[in-house]
Amino acid sequence: MVKRKNKKKAQLPFRLNILFFVVFLSFSVLILQLGVVQILNGESFQEEIERTIEDTSKVPVPRGKIYDSNHDVVVDNKPLYSITYTPAKGVQAEDRLEVAERLAEFISMDTDGITERNRKEYWYLKNKDEAESRVSDEEAEEMSNSEYYDMVLDRISEEEISNFSEEEEEVIAIKKELDKARSLTPHIVKNEDVTPEEYARVAEHLDVLPGVNATTDWNREYPYDDTIRNLLGSITTQEEGIPSDQEEYYLTRGYSRNDRVGNTGLEEQYEGVLRGTKEQIQYSTDKSGNVVNTETVVEGERGKDLVLTIDMEFQERVDEIVREELDKAISEAPYENRNMEDALAVVMDPQTGELLAVSGQTYDREEDEFNNTAYKTLYDAHIPGSIVKGATMLAGYESEVVTPGQTFYDAPIKIAGTEEKASWRNLGLVNDLDALQQSSNIYMFHIAMRMGGEYNYQRNESVSFDPSAWQEMRNYFRQFGLGSETGVDYPFESTGYEGSQGTAGNFMDHAIGQFDTYTTMQMAQYVSTIANDGYRVRPHFLKEIRNPVASEENLGSVYKHHNTDVLNRIQMDQDHIERVQEGFRQVFQTSDGTGYSYFGDKDYNPAGKTGTAENELYEDGSLEQYTENLSLVGYAPFDEPEIAFAVVVPHTGEASGINHYIGEGILDAYFDLKEDRSEGNEDNEGEENEE
Repeated sequence: MVKRKNKKKAQLPFRLNILFFVVFLSFSVLILQLGVVQILNGESFQEEIERTIEDTSKVPVPRGKIYDSNHDVVVDNKPLYSITYTPAKGVQAEDRLEVAERLAEFISMDTDGITERNRKEYWYLKNKDEAESRVSDEEAEEMSNSEYYDMVLDRISEEEISNFSEEEEEVIAIKKELDKARSLTPHIVKNEDVTPEEYARVAEHLDVLPGVNATTDWNREYPYDDTIRNLLGSITTQEEGIPSDQEEYYLTRGYSRNDRVGNTGLEEQYEGVLRGTKEQIQYSTDKSGNVVNTETVVEGERGKDLVLTIDMEFQERVDEIVREELDKAISEAPYENRNMEDALAVVMDPQTGELLAVSGQTYDREEDEFNNTAYKTLYDAHIPGSIVKGATMLAGYESEVVTPGQTFYDAPIKIAGTEEKASWRNLGLVNDLDALQQSSNIYMFHIAMRMGGEYNYQRNESVSFDPSAWQEMRNYFRQFGLGSETGVDYPFESTGYEGSQGTAGNFMDHAIGQFDTYTTMQMAQYVSTIANDGYRVRPHFLKEIRNPVASEENLGSVYKHHNTDVLNRIQMDQDHIERVQEGFRQVFQTSDGTGYSYFGDKDYNPAGKTGTAENELYEDGSLEQYTENLSLVGYAPFDEPEIAFAVVVPHTGEASGINHYIGEGILDAYFDLKEDRSEGNEDNEGEENEE
């Protein structure tokens, strides 16, 4: 029997089976993941590969224009050729230098503003290896990138940057401007004195000037030169940009740091209206920062236009009147009036608050010329003198210390321990109307003493005085705008100076306008309140806002109209107000009135109040300097007022009458101009009818 051998069955080791299983499982996971990538997420990953970055750039637009009340342009935009630079993302200094070198072939550039650092940066880019070799690796390891760069520049010698050619200097100047540009934001490289030839050359070579564009810009233009120029205000340059102390305010409102904004006057007051709507351009860039597409997503619109209440023809006449009278006063008494410098006037519609003309003339002795300084009517405060007696009289009525028709004997007053006080002359027995008509100080002194609690004045004796009378009197004055803000639409106005509460004698001085100080604008609001039956209206420069239009010949539609804003009605009886109005009429229209010789023959029915304020400066008990403020307020016609004014002329010496001459000239000019225009309209209507 043959014995058979048992065959041993071949088997894989267990560990090898485990290994095969792991490999199988791994491949399964990879295949599954590949399916997910290709089938489920393939499209999104492809989009990621092709993804672009979208950024929006805001391009400034021209500001709105400013017109006068007759729709004559007062502030315009003068178009300028402009060369701009809009860098793509990731542009390096070497790229900007290359653009600057090419651009220098087509334009000239002022090199006055180049700094030593600008020259060193240029030398560094042209000699980069040499410059960087001067800083060792050991030194570089211990510094930040900015510190390293500063050290590299610091080791460039003055000699190495001292012999650049004129052409190289221009390249440096151009690169300096290019360096200021932010990614995808247009920056002006040159917009002053760009010649048509330069503009054309740049426009023809834009294909070799990446980021550069030949376009148009604008600057403010003033057809009336310096007339009310300082009231209109100014705007910042591109270099100045938004004010650093208001950076957060502007940036949160969509401004860029280099945007030009109104920084004074009406340009500042109405910045939000004049600025316009920036054009918004959307840039699509790839991962490398290259612009692959641009699209305008918001059309730009220039700023809205302002129409002012100012009548520029009348304004120019008022300026001429004020300047001529100031010149005449100085010329006739050059030594006595050696300290005379200013003459100020404000003219407004007392019923609406519209400012018709605001004039300030200042004589510069060094240059022997007159300058327009209309802003002083808002900034400078002066002792007003007797023009405030209307407010004092009404305070007396309302505090019930005097009654209409009550009389006092106008003779000098002497309080124990003080100097004698008197009117400009002894007027005898006067009632309240006489006191206004003839400008009695004594009558006002009695009102002041009675408000202070003294009803039994005896010459050369002391008087009782309640200090609370100061606040009471000032509260009455503030109802007219004297000592408070007028509310005028302007970035700043002074409220004057309020003296510290002093003696009964000081209080009496206050009652005749010889203590606290007020601006010419406040004085104009005060007389307007009397003319307007006690309604105090806000003075304003803005008449209306107009939408911008493409046509340069017509104004756009009305966006907003400035309505009359009544601030308050003085808390005084209408009969009392009318009593003071009659006193003001008598000042100008009756033979005993202090303004009669100037206004008595006028047919436009004027009313007003004259004033003189005396300022005495003492040192060591002796009088060092004596000055006067000559003032005048008025309105016309008396029964239906359409114009009110205030005039202030501070001076030393001989200038009697200058305030009256200015006031007379203002009213004459207003009504003459009104008549001329009326006749002109009638002539035009007649010609149309004939046709």
